[in-house]
Amino acid sequence: MTVHHAIRALLVAVVSVVACPLEAAADRWTPAEIALISSLRLNQLPPIPADPSNAYEKNPAAVALGKRLFFDPRFSRNAAVSCATCHDPNQHFQDGKPLAQGVGTATRRTIPLIGAGYAAWLFWDGRKDSLWAQALGPIEDVAEHGSSRTRVAQLMQQNYHAEYASLFGKMPPLPPGNLDASPLGPAASVNAWNALEITRQQDISRVFANTGKAIAAYEKTLRFGESKFDRHAQSLLDRALSPVFNENEENGLRIFIGKGRCVTCHAGPLFTDHHFHSTRVPERDPAAPDPGRAAAVHKVLQDPFNCLGAFSDAKRAQCQELEFIVTSDPGILRAFKTPGLRNVAVRPPYMHAGQLASLREVIAHYMKAPDAALGPDGMVHRLGINSELLPVLLSAREIDDLIAFLGTLSGPAGELAGPQAK
Repeated sequence: MTVHHAIRALLVAVVSVVACPLEAAADRWTPAEIALISSLRLNQLPPIPADPSNAYEKNPAAVALGKRLFFDPRFSRNAAVSCATCHDPNQHFQDGKPLAQGVGTATRRTIPLIGAGYAAWLFWDGRKDSLWAQALGPIEDVAEHGSSRTRVAQLMQQNYHAEYASLFGKMPPLPPGNLDASPLGPAASVNAWNALEITRQQDISRVFANTGKAIAAYEKTLRFGESKFDRHAQSLLDRALSPVFNENEENGLRIFIGKGRCVTCHAGPLFTDHHFHSTRVPERDPAAPDPGRAAAVHKVLQDPFNCLGAFSDAKRAQCQELEFIVTSDPGILRAFKTPGLRNVAVRPPYMHAGQLASLREVIAHYMKAPDAALGPDGMVHRLGINSELLPVLLSAREIDDLIAFLGTLSGPAGELAGPQAK
């Protein structure tokens, strides 16, 4: 063999070694796996479903008003807390704190806001059944805005009278006097509320409800943008020659949809099933365990701002979720909503009360699977009740790879960002 031929053979061998992995990137996955990965792409997210209980959510004027209200701190008792205080646009519409901090300290963490319009139930426990009803909750919460619906109605009349009238019609006459009058809160507020005529109570609550509907209209414009994961998933589908993921990230993806069983609950383009699960996360206060979904069912059924309430724009037949709500399943005790995982790596801490500081701690929790253990027969034996966890066995390398994959889910976040904003 001549030197020329030897060099040529060597070049062919080198090209083959380099090219083979590139050509086989998609071949490392089965068709079923590629189909599953493809279903997680952001461009597979359908349009946000319409909320029949909010007839104003697509009105541009409602969106504009809602944005102003979202950033207006005057709706809090100390005039220093707005929706954006906890749902900070500069922090992917959350606050990075273990517990939400308003005029006081809440008992749970600020739940991610983007994508909330896809959920049938809102908050960690699902105690509200629409985005506009959810927007009202913090305003009258003593630890968040610490305000009242009467104060909100007066502020709307004083500062947004024209905008309100153009959307919802003429604002009703509001009673002067105690701005803290509310069916919620301390005894003085409740007594002041009960002293009002029923028609005045209804007028105030109507203005309050419409305030929430405008805020929800704005919140529905918030979107995620494309992430590294989305580009990699598309490259697998297109059988591109240049892979987007490195080896660690691809191994992490394999664990996520495989032995880690993460995709069981973190499914779909938002990486959540929007359901409630009991995973026995450590209690922040063991002396007062949080019942989660079990305590929220009664609250949403009794909520005057629910889909069947007097302030809803929906017809009864359009409130199926509320009509068929599960009330007696023991599995809802200490169950909390599955949070979406987009941008998860940039918004610690984690879980419903910020109990776990890092993704590594989260993975360790799922590996230990509290309330379940392997017996001498090698089978899983339950040590407690109301936990859905089974142990997940991962090596140190697999943990690192899974964390690397979760980092690929980060992307832009903001108003009408991303392909689904069309």
